[in-house]
Amino acid sequence: MKNLLKLEEFAMFVLGIFMYGLLGYPWWLFFVLILTPDLGMLGYLINEKAGAIGYNIFHHKGVAILLYFFGMYLSFPVIEMIGVILFTHSSMDRIFGYGLKYDKGFKYTHLGEIGKKNG
Repeated sequence: MKNLLKLEEFAMFVLGIFMYGLLGYPWWLFFVLILTPDLGMLGYLINEKAGAIGYNIFHHKGVAILLYFFGMYLSFPVIEMIGVILFTHSSMDRIFGYGLKYDKGFKYTHLGEIGKKNG
């Protein structure tokens, strides 16, 4: 099952790259921005709960999709791009086992504990 989930996330990662290409922004910008959602981890400098909230906001695919459609509705491509970057980055993270965080620590995710064999 784990490999099937990774394959699904890879397909969504490819979809995100495709969607970015449709927006017409330069590719160098994609490579500059693809890691920016990790700024959500800065909340961990405060405490575990703030870190989990910040991380989850920047890595929730529902937020990413809403931003994309909000940008589309407003005809504001920059907001569409932000949604695509968040979506693509989240898929990339999940390929490597980094899921949405629980507030008991960074390594506790909805995909299991990071670094622990989960089958």
